[in-house]
Amino acid sequence: MQYPALALTGIGLLALLCQWAAWRLRLPAILPLLLGGIVVGPVTGWLEPDALLSDLLFPLVSLAVAVILFEGSLTLDFKDLRGHGRTVRRLVTWGALITAVVGTVAARTILGLSWQIASVLGAVLVVTGPTVVLPLVQTLRARAHLTQILRWEGILIDPVGAIGAVLVFEFVALGHAQGAISHTLVLFAKTALIGFGLGIVGGYLWGLVLRHHWLPQRLHSFGTLMTMLGLFSASNLLFHESGLLTVTVMGVWLANMRAVPTQPIIEFKETLSVLLISGLFILLAARLTAEQLAMLSWPAWAFLVVLVWVARPLAVWLCTWGSGLHWREKALLAWLSPRGIVAAAVASLFALRFEESGVADAEMLVPVTFLVIISTVVVQSLLSRPIARLLGVSEPPPSGFLILGANPLARAVARALTDAGFAVRLADTNWDAVQEARMAGLPVYYGNPLSEHAAQHLELTGIGHLLPLSPYRELNNLAALHFEHILGHGRVFRLAEDTTRSTRRHREQAIAHLPLLFADDATYAKLSSLVAQDAEIRSARLTDSFGRDDYYQIHAGHLLELFSIGQSGRIRIASDRQPLTPKAGETLISLIYPTSPEYDPPRRDSETSEDAAA
Repeated sequence: MQYPALALTGIGLLALLCQWAAWRLRLPAILPLLLGGIVVGPVTGWLEPDALLSDLLFPLVSLAVAVILFEGSLTLDFKDLRGHGRTVRRLVTWGALITAVVGTVAARTILGLSWQIASVLGAVLVVTGPTVVLPLVQTLRARAHLTQILRWEGILIDPVGAIGAVLVFEFVALGHAQGAISHTLVLFAKTALIGFGLGIVGGYLWGLVLRHHWLPQRLHSFGTLMTMLGLFSASNLLFHESGLLTVTVMGVWLANMRAVPTQPIIEFKETLSVLLISGLFILLAARLTAEQLAMLSWPAWAFLVVLVWVARPLAVWLCTWGSGLHWREKALLAWLSPRGIVAAAVASLFALRFEESGVADAEMLVPVTFLVIISTVVVQSLLSRPIARLLGVSEPPPSGFLILGANPLARAVARALTDAGFAVRLADTNWDAVQEARMAGLPVYYGNPLSEHAAQHLELTGIGHLLPLSPYRELNNLAALHFEHILGHGRVFRLAEDTTRSTRRHREQAIAHLPLLFADDATYAKLSSLVAQDAEIRSARLTDSFGRDDYYQIHAGHLLELFSIGQSGRIRIASDRQPLTPKAGETLISLIYPTSPEYDPPRRDSETSEDAAA
């Protein structure tokens, strides 16, 4: 290629465009990335990855897949596997095995592939993954327990399925090269020994480095990356094709080793993975040829039908036996199984390696895998919500609250909302504040709510509003923009600030369309200062004989209206654009200033009450 720098820059810009399109359309990023790669590759011929990268293509793909598998395995905490129900454990173990077996048989009988390639394809297509499942779950609004099952299956099947796919590949690759079953088993045992051995030893030793801070904090992420890639290369050098198993085992070991600070490493890997995944899938899709696309005739579509309508329902039916789930709920679980990033990356790498070895039918791995990914993501993204409504397993519109911060102000608001019967979840990076919230019995997420880790682990079931009550202005503003896309317009607020400086006015322009929470002068400094001075959040039910004006008069106007709850249970949030006008029968939640006198409602009016909420 005459201008390789221009081509690489173009790939990066196309990747950025695809990621933006995925964000705007609320689709998994892998879908526009693959479609973009197909357009610039086999459709237009603008990009030829083999000519662009030549001998570097295979090493780059190999290292990128190693990073992706390592990042996925780094999130597999065995406590998560134990803590989310028998159904999830069955789906990521027996369910994965059932899917792999049915997929293998279908690939052999329908596609006519050899048993070796069919078994690899069946193992690869087990993996769904959080990057495709979680965006669907966020828009699905299914019942809470179904959402939990789908979320944790998507998170846990990623590393579990990857390990299974790598093991099947190792066995098939060795079996094809040698032929003799006994000799193949010996070689496979060597692969497993080196992969598990180096992975465990490397993970343990590097865990000691991180635990005892023998390396500066700023080098932890970089050191982990280079150590992982070094072990990957060394493992492949010791025994061919054992590197992927090594890095996967190393990630799982680090994730479950005590007192190892993996969160900063995960955040670093998230950024790196966005870059690698974006470029990788454009390159891989661009490598498809017109001949490979032509292979996707009726047998490929028949294989897809068996995978979606036979393998998944069979796995769900067997794994939910005795679970108490209604058949409608099982039907929704059986419908949702989009394939994702790990399946595409691993299939592409395996295909490259098989093609180098001259294995027959290897050219079918990538197009069939991409067909399954694109079809399941597109169809299930469009139809999942209507199907959930048709089955009657959808939740009503979410009315809960995600509160940024776990400080005293945020905890007081959360307690008032919890006492009123609304779901809340606080998110904060301050460990002491998080511990205080947990001791108060409030659900809390420890970490950056904008991170990829939060996208997978921050539970948003039932959450319909965002209240930015963090002392960090930039976090409040960025979170407002981020969650407006998820929760919808009118459900996200911004916190009032001192905007006397022009630089702050410029920063606020991006969120100026959002209403100010509570009032135009309700800054964090003011609200937190009032709470620190023993201001209380109280609720009062208004009646015909005790209305809003009476309540104001009793407290001498020393209050700030926060929420009002109608007789139907619908909550309204005070803002600069929608002041509350509560009527008789509604409950008013207000911040009562510390200078306000106490009030005990008359016992003669049974409909009038005032209760301390925090």
